[in-house]
Amino acid sequence: MSYESFSTTGTVWPGILLAVLLVPALGAAVVALMPRRGDDRSARVVATVFAAVTFLLTLTLGLPVGETEFGWFTYGPGGPALIPWLDLQFDWVPALGLSFHLGVDGISYPLVVLTGLLTLLCCAYTIKKVPDGGSGRSLAALLLVLEVGILGTFLALDLILFFVFFEIVLLPMYAVIAGWGGPNRRAAARKFVLYTLAGSVLLLLGVVTVVADAGTGDLMELTGASPLGRTTQAIAFTLLLLAFAVKAPLWPLHSWLPDAHTEAPTVGSVILAGVLLKMGTYGLIRVGLGVAPDAAEAAGPILGLFAVLAIIFGSLICLRQFELKRLIAYSSVGHMGFVLLGIATFTEAGIQAALIGNIAHGLITGLLFFLVGTIKDRAGTGSLNQLSGLRESAPRLAGLLGFAAIASLGLPGLAGFWGEAFAVVAAVQVGGPYWLTLAAIAAVGGALTAAYFLRLLRQVTHGPATPEVRALRPSITGSEWFAWAPLIALTLAVGLAPALVLANTSAPILGILAGTP
Repeated sequence: MSYESFSTTGTVWPGILLAVLLVPALGAAVVALMPRRGDDRSARVVATVFAAVTFLLTLTLGLPVGETEFGWFTYGPGGPALIPWLDLQFDWVPALGLSFHLGVDGISYPLVVLTGLLTLLCCAYTIKKVPDGGSGRSLAALLLVLEVGILGTFLALDLILFFVFFEIVLLPMYAVIAGWGGPNRRAAARKFVLYTLAGSVLLLLGVVTVVADAGTGDLMELTGASPLGRTTQAIAFTLLLLAFAVKAPLWPLHSWLPDAHTEAPTVGSVILAGVLLKMGTYGLIRVGLGVAPDAAEAAGPILGLFAVLAIIFGSLICLRQFELKRLIAYSSVGHMGFVLLGIATFTEAGIQAALIGNIAHGLITGLLFFLVGTIKDRAGTGSLNQLSGLRESAPRLAGLLGFAAIASLGLPGLAGFWGEAFAVVAAVQVGGPYWLTLAAIAAVGGALTAAYFLRLLRQVTHGPATPEVRALRPSITGSEWFAWAPLIALTLAVGLAPALVLANTSAPILGILAGTP
C-alpha cells in the first residue's frame, strides 16, 4: 500500500508527539544538573513534576484533533485503517533517506498512557523512599530517561527510529538494577544486559534486512500489503521474533527476568514489568506482524505451541517458588504466554486479547510489585515461609495483596480476566483439533495460575503471624496510597469497561493483518 503523510487541521497537535519525548528528556537533564545538597528530595520532586506533565501530555494524545473526527472515542470512520490519529514526520538523515516519524493510534495509545502513569507513580514513590545504593536524584533522572526510551518505542513509525528508542532503555535499566538493587544486583544486571544485547543484535539484523530489501523503514509503507518477498519475510520475522522474545520475555528466553526482578528496587520492578516488557509484545504486533504478515501467519501454530508451554511451565515454576518477588516475576512468563497465544491466532479477537492482556498485566503486576516490595522492605525478607499471618498484623496491606492476586489470576470483573479468557476464545475460534488442544491446555494453565496465587495468599496472609510480620509497620503512608490507588481503580475500570483499552483497536489491527480494508 502507499502511504501519504497525514496532517491534522491544527499544526500544534502533532507537535505534542515531540513534546511527550522532550519533556521527560529535559526533566532528566534538569534533575541531573541540579546542585548536590545533603538531601536530594527537591530533585525527586522536580522529577515528579516533569513526569506529571508528561503524563498529562500523553492523555491529550487521545483527544479529538482539530476539526477532524480522529480521536480516542471516534477513530477515523471511513478513513484508512493505518493512518494514525496524530502524525509527525520530518527528514532526520536525508542522505540515508531516514525520517523522524512519530505517530499514535489505538494500538499504541493505551501503552503510552500506561508508561506516563507508571513513571509518574514511581517518581512520586521515590520522594519518600529511596532504595539503598545511590542518590535519589540519580534514580529519578534514570526513571525519566527510561520513560523517553519506552515512549519513543511506542510512538516510532520508522524502523531505524524504533530501534534507537528500543535500545535507549538498556543502560538506564542496567544502572537502576546495579545501583539500587539487592545483594546480587550486579550479577542480575549483567545477565539482563547480556540477554538484551543479544536481542539487540538480532533486532538490528532484522531491521537491516527489512530496510535493505524494501528500500524504506517507514512502518506505514511496510505494514499491511508488505513489499517484502516470502523468503525475506521469513528471515526478517525470525530475527525480529527472537529479538522481541528476549525483551518480553517469552519462554524459553526468559531466564534473565526472575533474577532482574528479585534484585531490582521496587520502582525498577514496576517499570520493568509494567511497561518495559511490553516493548517486546508491542514490537511483535507492530513490527513483526506488520512487515512480515505472511511469515507471521505461517508461524502461528508454532508460536501457539510456545505460548501454551510458557503458560504451563510458568505456572508450575510459580507453584515451587518460595520468594515473593521471584514468584511474581515468573508469573509474568505465564501472562506473556497468554499474550503470545492471542498474537499467534493472527485474528482480530486474538490481537485484541493480547493488547488488553498487556495493559492488564502492566496495571496488576505493577501493583503487585509495589505491594510485595513494601512487604519485603518492612519485614526484611521475601521468603514466603517467614511472612505468614499478614492479615493479623497489617490487614489493609493483606487486603490489597489479596485484591491484586485475584486480579492477576483472572477473576471476572477485573482487568486480568479479559486478556486470558479471550486469548483462549480466539484459539477456539480458529478451530481445528490443533488449536482446540492449545486452547484446552491454556485453560488448564489458567487454573494453575489460580492455584499458585491462592497458595501465595494462604501462606502470606493466613496462619499465625511470624516474628518478621509482627515487627513490620502496618500503616500505609500517603505516598504509598498515591502510587497504589490509581492502579487499583484502573484494574477495576478496565475489568468493568474493557472498551477503555479496546475502543479504537479494530481498524489498525485489521490494517496490520490484511492491509487497508
